[in-house]
Amino acid sequence: MALTQGGRANQAGRILETNVESILIGHSYFQVGNHVSKDFLLTANLLKKRYAKQVSIGNGIYQTSLKVDFYVVGLPVMPSGLIIECKWQESGGSVDEKYPYLNLNIQNSYPAPTIVVIGGEGMREGAIQWLRKQVTANNNLLAVQTLDRFIAWSNKNL
Repeated sequence: MALTQGGRANQAGRILETNVESILIGHSYFQVGNHVSKDFLLTANLLKKRYAKQVSIGNGIYQTSLKVDFYVVGLPVMPSGLIIECKWQESGGSVDEKYPYLNLNIQNSYPAPTIVVIGGEGMREGAIQWLRKQVTANNNLLAVQTLDRFIAWSNKNL
């Protein structure tokens, strides 16, 4: 049975997340769970270098529950951890319309510095540039990177 456009988009997004997870594993990080709380991850200190997927971090700007794609703990320069969000847009759609919402949540509700890993060629012109302009020295959005740039960053920082 053929996948719907939404099904293909979800599958492509999972592939991007799988690549990010492979990078974490390649840098000796161990998964401690899925769908866990930030508090569980931060106190599960039997493993120094650890991560979890779909971590509940509290409420966002709309006072609804927020989950992040990856929460990574064990980077010496980031004692509060690192959040990694994956955003894929292969064809025209709405992910780029969600960037302002994502940015506001990162600035106001995320408990750790955040990298957004982007992929696909379906974002509207200017959407990625707008999101990258939100990266400044005094906010929680650390970087907006393609997968290859994230690999280069992680080789130096993870």
